[in-house]
Amino acid sequence: MKTSVFAIDVGYGNTKYAHRAASGTIATGMFPSLAPLAASHALSGYGDSVLAARKVATIVIEQIEYEVGPDVSLTAAYGKTGRALSNDFVLSDNYAALLFGAIHFAGVTQIERLVLGLPVHNMKKYSGALRDRFTGTFDYGPGRISIDKVVVIPQPLGSLVAASANRQSEFGRDSAHLVIDVGYFTTDWVYANGFTMDDKRSHGLPGGASQIYQHIAGLIKKDEDEQVEDIELIDKALRERKPFFFYGNDIDLDPYLERSQPVIAGVVKEMQNSVGLLTNVRSIILSGGGGALYAAAIRKAFPRVTLEVIDSPCTANAKGFLIVGEAGLTRERAAAKA
Repeated sequence: MKTSVFAIDVGYGNTKYAHRAASGTIATGMFPSLAPLAASHALSGYGDSVLAARKVATIVIEQIEYEVGPDVSLTAAYGKTGRALSNDFVLSDNYAALLFGAIHFAGVTQIERLVLGLPVHNMKKYSGALRDRFTGTFDYGPGRISIDKVVVIPQPLGSLVAASANRQSEFGRDSAHLVIDVGYFTTDWVYANGFTMDDKRSHGLPGGASQIYQHIAGLIKKDEDEQVEDIELIDKALRERKPFFFYGNDIDLDPYLERSQPVIAGVVKEMQNSVGLLTNVRSIILSGGGGALYAAAIRKAFPRVTLEVIDSPCTANAKGFLIVGEAGLTRERAAAKA
């Protein structure tokens, strides 16, 4: 299938993608950003359907097979789930496997414009490398894919565009908004007047949802006197508002989340120091899969500014990337005809 614009938000926690469906609506998908090495043998799908086949794909990068997809295992021996948490994650083969996995699950083979995002503090360092690596024709295992052009934008701008899609009057050039994107590994913020980013007041830093999960795991270890490796399951339990099952016990995570508030407050304080007083900001737009963990601390830090938690925060950036890509392609086509 050919598509004019395809958007992928390869996050540290989840990989999200968006494209325009035949009906004209925006189609989205999401799966965990886990890329473990593919097993040499698989038992699922055998036994007269007693063991159901999982929705995963084997992606080949530099002759190494990785397993990615919605049903990739959230747990592994000694915590080796295939998660990569580092500033240079976008240069890793794990990143490439997740990116091609998104393309595979969407059923796309030709992309005129691929739109990707980067944390604000990594834009200058890695945007060129992403454009170079993913422009061209590739054979990643399940099939071949051609990508004509790669566009890279700061991640929070995707949420800004998504939030403004049906409210253009609230996002004029004289209207300031602060967009906060709480990801799995980083927290990024963009101070924007309309769609013009203020570079001096926009930034990001390591300190997203994963540091909260790791802190909670450390607290549980102290209480239970056992190492806690499965932070992916802590993430899942918090998102689903369910207990964390550990050695036969259902552990209520709310008290542990409360004891982690100083960690969250430290990140929010860094943000305050960057953006200053927000006397002329119309709203704070909160996005990202970890947004709910930070909402209370952000409200406390900026009590007089309206806080809007964006709809479907996990896929907001991908949807915004798609809209940005489509607008850019329309301008290029119009310029070519002029």
